[in-house]
Amino acid sequence: MKVVLLGAPGAGKGTQATFICQAFNIPKISTGDMLRAAVHAKTTIGKQVADIMAKGQLVPDTIVIDMVRDRLQAPDCKTGYLFDGFPRTVPQAEALQKAGVHLDCVLEIAVPDADIIARLSGRWVHPASGRVYHIQHNPPVVFGKDDETGEPLVQRDDDRKETVLERLAVYHQANQSLVDWYQHLAKQGGPSVPRFVSVCGIGTVQEISERVKKALIGV
Repeated sequence: MKVVLLGAPGAGKGTQATFICQAFNIPKISTGDMLRAAVHAKTTIGKQVADIMAKGQLVPDTIVIDMVRDRLQAPDCKTGYLFDGFPRTVPQAEALQKAGVHLDCVLEIAVPDADIIARLSGRWVHPASGRVYHIQHNPPVVFGKDDETGEPLVQRDDDRKETVLERLAVYHQANQSLVDWYQHLAKQGGPSVPRFVSVCGIGTVQEISERVKKALIGV
């Protein structure tokens, strides 16, 4: 099973990525993790990209594709792989295709923006213990207070509504063209063209995982 997984922040993509990797016994390939590891290990690629990453610039697609192709030669990729956070752009998707990297399926975890905003902006945490509450799904006994200590709960910057809205806007701007490209490619058909499937990300983790599994095996 060779998969690209797409989904907005808060869509549950990380949970489903773990499920897919366990269900199909395939590794998760994160180009961000690979680049950081290469820099840390001071490999040839690491030396090439260290300054680029330090400046906050994008690593050239040619370097990323070469790194991905090398990674896919590893024994654990023989039965498949899951791309996490890659490709992010249409040029990267095109480069992946031109490099002959085979994909079985491009799977999108689709969740309406309103639900994502409610999921993320409703989270509050107890800093000392890490206990997480949600105003709808797991509210504290006393609003704004930790159940065990009575200490104030805080909201992480990433979970503030205005930040969530910004993250969603950035995601949609970058992701919609990628989704459109893969959908157009799937409609063309052909033996080396991946299927594009959108799965509803609303429900329990088990329900969503069942939808994901059925989508991947083509039921």
